[in-house]
Amino acid sequence: MLRRRPPPPAPAPPRLELSGPRLARALSTVVERSETLGGIESHVTALSFKSRLFATALGADRIDALDEDVFTGLCALIAPVRRRLGHHLAQTGFAPVRDAVRTLLDGAHDTTTTDARLDAFQRRFPAGRSHRWTRDLGAELLHFSDPERYPLMTRWIWDRAANTGVLREIWHAADLDHLTLDVPDRFETFLVLREELAGFLSDNGIFRDTLLYVDLLCAQVYSEYIAAQGGSFLRTDFAAAVDPMAFTRRMLGLDGIDPETGRTRFKRGDGAPHVVDQPSLPI
Repeated sequence: MLRRRPPPPAPAPPRLELSGPRLARALSTVVERSETLGGIESHVTALSFKSRLFATALGADRIDALDEDVFTGLCALIAPVRRRLGHHLAQTGFAPVRDAVRTLLDGAHDTTTTDARLDAFQRRFPAGRSHRWTRDLGAELLHFSDPERYPLMTRWIWDRAANTGVLREIWHAADLDHLTLDVPDRFETFLVLREELAGFLSDNGIFRDTLLYVDLLCAQVYSEYIAAQGGSFLRTDFAAAVDPMAFTRRMLGLDGIDPETGRTRFKRGDGAPHVVDQPSLPI
């Protein structure tokens, strides 16, 4: 009688060496800068509203009914995507993109398939540097439609190939300029990072909406990195900041809709402005 081999042991989760002082500085900064703009709670409320929009549009059995206008309205709230997707849609139409979203969200209850589904989603689009934004699109669709299950896995949180992201900026090391992190940019890493940051926030008295505060803290960390880059290409989508929280909100897409006109930052392929019917964001 043949004996079944036991399944191989699960790989150990990545060990992250995070800098407490860098995190404390970022938290203090985001709290202080939010005070003149309704407080940090108003930004968390806006993130909660964004999540409800995504969950409503992308919920179970709703993908077949998803239309292009609703989808582009969501993408107006994804900063790395909104200036690039319109050109792609003009070339391919919306149906292939909707099919890619279906591939991504089918079986989303099973996080063990996250990396495979995200990879399959990206393969639905052309390869190459000009379509790296598809990683950010897939990551935000997963996270904001189900933030309890999925951490934010965008390239600006961590991109191993480029050696950039929030993870690097908060790593405990004396010389970040010469640091290359050998940490995979896969689901398990982002999950451990979120757990570590949630623990840090709890230690600092934040117990409600912790996962949204994690997003806000990460955006603050990376916005400081962008600001420090001066005139580099990273500022292309972040020019003309007019308030101390502008970069932070932009990382999270919270500046994507003009609350007075409904005009969004989504760039259509034909150059026409994209306008939504219900423009108000609670911020």
